[in-house]
Amino acid sequence: MTLSLSREKHKIAAAFGRAAKSYDAVASYQRSTGTQLLDHLTSALNHSQSTAPLHILDAGCGTGYFSYKLKNQGHRVTALDLSVGMLEMAQTKAVADHYLCADIESIPLDSQTFDVVFSNLSVQWCQDLSKALSELYRVTKPGGVAVFTTLAEHSLTELSSAWHSLDGYSHVNSFLSVQQIRNSCQSWRHKLIFQKDTLYFPELIALLHSLKGIGATHLTTGRKAGLVTRQHLQQLALLYPMTEQGLPLTYHTVFGVIYRD
Repeated sequence: MTLSLSREKHKIAAAFGRAAKSYDAVASYQRSTGTQLLDHLTSALNHSQSTAPLHILDAGCGTGYFSYKLKNQGHRVTALDLSVGMLEMAQTKAVADHYLCADIESIPLDSQTFDVVFSNLSVQWCQDLSKALSELYRVTKPGGVAVFTTLAEHSLTELSSAWHSLDGYSHVNSFLSVQQIRNSCQSWRHKLIFQKDTLYFPELIALLHSLKGIGATHLTTGRKAGLVTRQHLQQLALLYPMTEQGLPLTYHTVFGVIYRD
């Protein structure tokens, strides 16, 4: 399928495509949030839904880790991703029943197609969260649910602050405020859960590789022109806060459940 995407989205898709082979090895945070999101999904389903095979869209499937889990539970799964590289990796693993390369903000499928929409750490890459969630809601059948995770502002603040101290640039994407995320959900019956997660790394290179390895290094704003050199990284390491557990990297995670009435 040929996609009509903005230049920015092409860059995002390319960044994740380059990371496809390394994604599963470094995606511990993504695995954790997705596993918790599955628990929120189970709680949101009624008894008849939780015991029956469902038609599920995994929107932003990545390499298909959770598509596979859902399919293994007996559900019929459509795996969707913006990145051709990620989707090809998912297909080689046969994680789903159908595969679709598409933009979450413009899903080329009929309304009321799925019993459940599952989207783990994908909508923060969308240009318009309200539009993305509206699409997830649209393709969900009445009585179904759309569940998602995203990041709120102050995520990756340690890295952003260290870079800003070094050269005046954050080098980290900005994320929506909690209120902006609430506003994006206000049209529907929904539930939001907020959680702070801090990961620790033994050294700066490992921390940066955790971001690069999942494709999350493409910046829409906040980058200084020019290459980052070894000297820059050495200086950054001196400015980065150190704790007894290691170098901290904090995520402000939002879990969302939208009920399709």
